[in-house]
Amino acid sequence: MSAEIRAEGRALPVASVVPELLAALRDGGTAVLAAPPGTGKTTLVPLLLSDAFGDAGRVLVAEPRRMAVRAAARRMAWLLGERVGDTVGYTVRGERRVSARTAVEVVTTGVLLQRLQRDQELPGVGTVMLDECHERHLDADTSMAFLLDVRAVLRPGLRLVAASATTDTAAWAGLLDGPAIEAAGVLHPVEVRWSPPPRPVRPPHGMRVDPALLDHVAATVRRALAERDGDVLCFLPGVGEIGRVAGLLGSPAGAEVLHLHGRAPAAVQDAALAPGEGRRVLLATSVAESSLTVPGVRVVVDSGLAREPRTDHARGLGALTTVRASRAAAEQRAGRAGREAPGTVYRCWAEAEHPRLPARPAPEIALADLTAFALQAACWGDPEVSALALLDAPPAGALAAARSALRDIAAVDAAGRATDRGRALSLLGLHPRLARALLDAAPLIGPDRAAEITALLSEEVPSSYGTDLAGAWHTARRTTDAFTARWRTESRRLRTALPAVARGGSTGGHGGRTWGDEDAAGLVAALAFPERVARRRPGGGYLMVGGTAAAAGGALGDAEWVAIAVAERAAGSTDARVRLAAVTDEETARLAAGGLLETYEEVRWSGGDVVARRVARLGAVELAAAPLKSPDPAAVRAAVLGGLRAEGTGLLHWTREARETRQRIAFLHRALGEPWPDVSEGALLERAEEWLGPELGRARRRADLARVEAGAALPRLLPWASGEAARFAELAPERLEVPSGSRVRVDYSGEQPVLAVKLQELFGLRETPRVGTLPGAAPGDGVPVLVHLLSPAGRPAAVTADLASFWREGYRAVRAELRGRYPRHPWPEDPATAAPTRRTNPRKS
Repeated sequence: MSAEIRAEGRALPVASVVPELLAALRDGGTAVLAAPPGTGKTTLVPLLLSDAFGDAGRVLVAEPRRMAVRAAARRMAWLLGERVGDTVGYTVRGERRVSARTAVEVVTTGVLLQRLQRDQELPGVGTVMLDECHERHLDADTSMAFLLDVRAVLRPGLRLVAASATTDTAAWAGLLDGPAIEAAGVLHPVEVRWSPPPRPVRPPHGMRVDPALLDHVAATVRRALAERDGDVLCFLPGVGEIGRVAGLLGSPAGAEVLHLHGRAPAAVQDAALAPGEGRRVLLATSVAESSLTVPGVRVVVDSGLAREPRTDHARGLGALTTVRASRAAAEQRAGRAGREAPGTVYRCWAEAEHPRLPARPAPEIALADLTAFALQAACWGDPEVSALALLDAPPAGALAAARSALRDIAAVDAAGRATDRGRALSLLGLHPRLARALLDAAPLIGPDRAAEITALLSEEVPSSYGTDLAGAWHTARRTTDAFTARWRTESRRLRTALPAVARGGSTGGHGGRTWGDEDAAGLVAALAFPERVARRRPGGGYLMVGGTAAAAGGALGDAEWVAIAVAERAAGSTDARVRLAAVTDEETARLAAGGLLETYEEVRWSGGDVVARRVARLGAVELAAAPLKSPDPAAVRAAVLGGLRAEGTGLLHWTREARETRQRIAFLHRALGEPWPDVSEGALLERAEEWLGPELGRARRRADLARVEAGAALPRLLPWASGEAARFAELAPERLEVPSGSRVRVDYSGEQPVLAVKLQELFGLRETPRVGTLPGAAPGDGVPVLVHLLSPAGRPAAVTADLASFWREGYRAVRAELRGRYPRHPWPEDPATAAPTRRTNPRKS
């Protein structure tokens, strides 16, 4: 490098460890650099790496965010006294400022991945520095895995540096097999002030943040302005919260309020990252935690919230969700107040809550949609992700869902290997879903419209644009703001990136169809998210072909079909809420989600009858159905059986005798076990074909089952093969004869059989009757019945399972109580020897 680094750069704290870093790279080629924010890790180290190793090729610095890329390049160019694009340049999606003189190039990790996929050897690059590795972005983790592959197989001389703003570097050092080098930061003391809201606030839920907390954050900013000097940096979870707090602040104490986030206009970003003339309040997302230096900040106000991705893999829905920031993030944020002088951090939560916060954020690979990652791995040649050097393995379920999505768009084959189409999709610099939409829509609606609509879906559309995608597209065309500037740049990039086959497509249509703007928007959304194509349900709302219900309204009106581009499902809710969608039609739905189209014969139980239809279905959405005149008898039988199992044996006709037969069999199963069958509800339904076989074959509806005599069918379950069934009446007799000569019915409905009989009919019976007694059993075997001894009026007088004991001990009390009430009935002193009777005593003349 011919340019001289300014003295301000060479004096940065990280300079003291650069000799050790260079020695490690000369020795082994890899190292981990841990340096706190503000020490020069991002801006001085790449310049010194170029000084030392420039002869081997360009130094490539990869940052996780576009804003950080531009800021780092500008700062390095300033340290050299040059313009960006000379010795130091940068490349982000849709923008490139480099020249033949460029020795240090700053790129996003996404751009780095694209270059690795185009040429794994990275020609012209001698050193790669992955910055902010501690943030654990998925693109950064993937890039490092690919780079380690390149070193191992193709370019052992390629130098790799993993740079982190934290000292938690042991895992990275192990992955790179290189030393961890730590630079001490010159961090001034930061006073922590705990500032919880005066009243309890609701915890974050989905994207929602309690307005009361935002009111408190705004009040805390005003307090900080009054109590402390210097600029105030306030951390909030997202752009919406930044806008609300800015509205609450107005113009506080003459301070300028700036918004610092990835969607802010470049001019606003530049203003935030440059020293201000007056006092400033900078409302920022997590982009300002470590990868950017914001001068003049002496005070930090931390809302304690952050945004993380969440993916519902079963429904194909992904969204950001608001979470409590980790303790590590809180430390990073607080450190911003002590970069240039002693500072203060106001934390908008109670000190007692702090230890309960998560230690550090979860790595993105554990939370995010892995479709793009899976395609990157497949194009790299490792679809199983078994050989990639990753700090954390991807969750198996998320990876399986990603592979399934890639197969649906023909990006990978059945074995998961990348197809030619998949490789083309990966080089478009888009999520595979959007790349598929762009590639397939361009020949139908034209490359310009395909690029514009796809670009619209590649970023979060401002809520002010509405929920109708076609309407948002028209708004973007006639509006000039920060979003539309980025949208137009991305549209041009995609138009240029389209392969020649797609660029040359006609604007005519599919099968002679003419595509209006509304149709075109619906086509692109449907191609990008085929499982989210949805049809209106009769009761309101929509059903997606993927099976998720959705609520929509507004500009979508009463459209029969919609293609949903953005939807989110709140925790605990079964329905999704549509945020952005386009009106479409069945033809487009069939075109986009054709892989989910099936036509089949359906025979099922519904509403008490067998329904037989020929059905055309797009995933979960029924397109058409017609009755089947002659359904397959086996399918009908299976449907009847399914209805019986769904609604229970109560569909059958149960007489009193049938219920008692079932109870007697159940008794023998409990008392004797096999071979006597289980006749519980579950067991009867499980063996329904066995004991109801002929009757099931004749049944077509509920009324047919209601005519089936369960009592006549149950005996088929008895153990006839072993001959045991012949003893059924002997082992579980329907009635027992008592000493009076009466044959009394036994009740088997409870756990123990019950014999309810008038007391006088059992006189002379010394032992309790037993049932379930096997032939040849010893005296006392079997199950004693529970005798309900009835008064002459038929009311229970006593209950016993030991009749001999009752005659000795219990009878006397019963006799004393009842003989006066029933004087015409015999009440002998010794019932064990008295004659049984069903009659009263004869009247005295």
